[in-house]
Amino acid sequence: MTELISGGRAKRPEFRNINALSDLPTYRLPAAGWVSILHRISGALMFILMPFIIWMFDTSVSSEISFARFAAAFTVGLGFVPGWFMKLVALALIWAYLHHFIAGVRHLWMDINHAVSKEFGKSSAITTLVLSIALTLVLGAKLFGLY
Repeated sequence: MTELISGGRAKRPEFRNINALSDLPTYRLPAAGWVSILHRISGALMFILMPFIIWMFDTSVSSEISFARFAAAFTVGLGFVPGWFMKLVALALIWAYLHHFIAGVRHLWMDINHAVSKEFGKSSAITTLVLSIALTLVLGAKLFGLY
């Protein structure tokens, strides 16, 4: 039952500003929210690392000598940057591409089929997260030479 105030009108709800330090850590974001935020982060990461992507492509296809330098960058390192760090950056790019691609396909599927329901949003978001993480782990294992 709504509480009535003078004049016969219901009391309006109060809204307050949130405190980022105390309210945000306790807020439970749904899976679709995580996918949305990570979709933006992955797009920004790919954009910021575009010079590295171009360098990798150019160095790997220019000549046999430049390909050897490219391969050595991931084993020995490049300048003051160790090889393991180069692999971590490449792994971050792998995750960013996979997550961005899978989340993009999810959005296209929802747009084409008009599949905008709470249940489908949750299940497709969980599928997106699981697929992007699983594929990143498989390709990361290959990158770090586990198989």
